[in-house]
Amino acid sequence: MTDYQKRAKNVLTKINELAAISDDPTCVNRTFGTTAFQQGSRLIQTWMQGIGLQTRVDAIGNVRGRFVSPIAGAKTFVIASHMDTVVNAGKFDGPMGVLMGLDLIENLIRSGETLPFTLELIAFSDEEGVRFHTTYLGSKVVAGSFDTSLLDRKDESGTSLGDLIQSMGGVLSQLVNDAVKSDDWLGYFEIHIEQGPVLYERNVPMALVTAIAGQKRVEITFTGMAGHAGTVPMDMRQDALCAAAEFILEVERFGFINTHNLVATVGKLNVVNAASNVIPGEVVCSLDVRSHDVAALEAAYQSIQTVCANICAERSISFHWNLVQETAPVACDPAMNELLAQSITESHYDVIRLVSGAGHDGVPISQVSPIAMLFVRCFKGISHNPLEDVDLSDMAATLRVADTFMNHIIELETSRNGATRRFETFGKLANR
Repeated sequence: MTDYQKRAKNVLTKINELAAISDDPTCVNRTFGTTAFQQGSRLIQTWMQGIGLQTRVDAIGNVRGRFVSPIAGAKTFVIASHMDTVVNAGKFDGPMGVLMGLDLIENLIRSGETLPFTLELIAFSDEEGVRFHTTYLGSKVVAGSFDTSLLDRKDESGTSLGDLIQSMGGVLSQLVNDAVKSDDWLGYFEIHIEQGPVLYERNVPMALVTAIAGQKRVEITFTGMAGHAGTVPMDMRQDALCAAAEFILEVERFGFINTHNLVATVGKLNVVNAASNVIPGEVVCSLDVRSHDVAALEAAYQSIQTVCANICAERSISFHWNLVQETAPVACDPAMNELLAQSITESHYDVIRLVSGAGHDGVPISQVSPIAMLFVRCFKGISHNPLEDVDLSDMAATLRVADTFMNHIIELETSRNGATRRFETFGKLANR
């Protein structure tokens, strides 16, 4: 009988070892392309090699390990998550999914079973988008949807993405060749912490994800007139910060009114040339709107832009509205979710279905493959924070469910035409 508690301890040991690699000794910090990021990448590759995978680091910096099926024409099933972090991060967001995937594949290899498909474990290089303010760099390369115009984008130090890739040893012309071919995809599976409080409040160790919310990210610049705080009368001011403040409160109000189907957040605020005795003349803020309903997302985006325009008109403030990123809502594959729900039930846990408000690498992958995700309970739903934590017992429970899920996939694929065809019941995306 499998000792899931022991396997979970081994996973946690690796999580802690990886978390000790950081650009900041006071916290977990491995943003894309940094010294710590590359050191962590090498460690993950070593672990992959240790269980017998054929490994490589592709042009964008994804660490990839393959266990190749001996069956001619076998498809590829990808297990993945990301290895980069936000600044001052927790240690589970991303790496836990990579290292649980490592454990799952190691267990399958040890079983000695002939797999009807090739397994590929991927540690994606940049899901968070911290450095270049664009997400899913690694998974877009694997999905074949990477936008080469991004190579000119620069970080705050002035380093372009293209220059960074080359400094890490990547070859820019190879990016297009690092995609899994569209005809080779069988499916995609990711384990990730929930990053929300639902499982914690319901005291349930895991949930299957039904969809990933779409999102729109905007940068808004409010421009008024800077002036002396002591000499310009209150009724003659064009205070950009006051306009931004009113806008921020209106965004919150809009979110509360529409809480059933969206969330709206202003998370960044920059007062340009700020001083205590100067009326703010220019303020830049962010806007993040998310929903699993594409119509609600678009309506919210338009409504909030109108609110911004009205506030600025009333205050004689000009504004620049810049849509910096948008992704459509993504549905997880119904047939894969049926197998995942069956696996949860067979492991004697309640089946909880959740929509992910956070974005994941499954978003670009969903354009070329059926996807499935399993959420794991995290302490009080805290994430992107050093307090991020997962109970060992929940990790063990998740490994049990994931083992069962993978065995069902193997059984199903083996039963189809001598293990040479893809899942016929998996979504239409797999066949286009």
